Amino acid sequence: LSYRSIGCCGWMIVILAGLFVFSLFPFTIWFCIKIVQEYERAVIFRLGRITDRKAKGPGIFFVLPCTDSFVKVDLRTVSFDIPPQEILTKDSVTVCVDGVVYFRVSDPISSVANVSDADFSTRLLAQTTLRNVLGTKNLAELLSDREGISHSMQASLDEATDPWGIKVERVEIKDVKLPHQLQRAMAAEAEATREARAKVIAAEGEMNASRALKEASLVIAESPSGLQLRYLQTLTTIAAEKNSTIIFPLPMDVISHFMKK
Repeated sequence: LSYRSIGCCGWMIVILAGLFVFSLFPFTIWFCIKIVQEYERAVIFRLGRITDRKAKGPGIFFVLPCTDSFVKVDLRTVSFDIPPQEILTKDSVTVCVDGVVYFRVSDPISSVANVSDADFSTRLLAQTTLRNVLGTKNLAELLSDREGISHSMQASLDEATDPWGIKVERVEIKDVKLPHQLQRAMAAEAEATREARAKVIAAEGEMNASRALKEASLVIAESPSGLQLRYLQTLTTIAAEKNSTIIFPLPMDVISHFMKK
């Protein structure tokens, strides 16, 4: 920004304006006193040039009628929605993405002198930045790394809007809409993955059960009395259930003895 002097003619006009104010005092004082709120700043122009390197406010400040004008700038954080954008990802998948941006004015003078409409320009730039950043990402990255993409967008926007006196505080991706065919394909793939995982778990369970049965058979083979004890435990369990029919399993050696007779 340039803070050149207003020149001799300019100072003459300023002096005349000051004399006009003093000559009609106190009536003109009401046209000279201006107030800005705590969250506002005033950028003062004198004969078309910015008068100071720092904006005025908050509180009371004075302007000269006829020579001075000012622009109020709101310093509060502003949020806006990025409209849904049709984006082609790096792996050639078309998705619809929208988001939200939070920004504020960090330099009131730059926001007035360097851009005609800082708010509107930031909104347009956010849309193009969203398309440019997401166009370099795969669909998997877009779905799994939203936070990283948001930080990348925030840094890119903040750098681009810095000459405008804008500070981009936060960028969030709200929703990612996939084509219906792709949604069905992903659902079928997820279902197939779950079924395959269930089969693997069932197979591992059967393998563990078979291993346990094998170990039990080896223990029983080494101790015949253990088999008899297990036989008695089984009979006790059957009798406790109050069944009308009870089947008594006989050991193979007893059956073989009867068959020989």
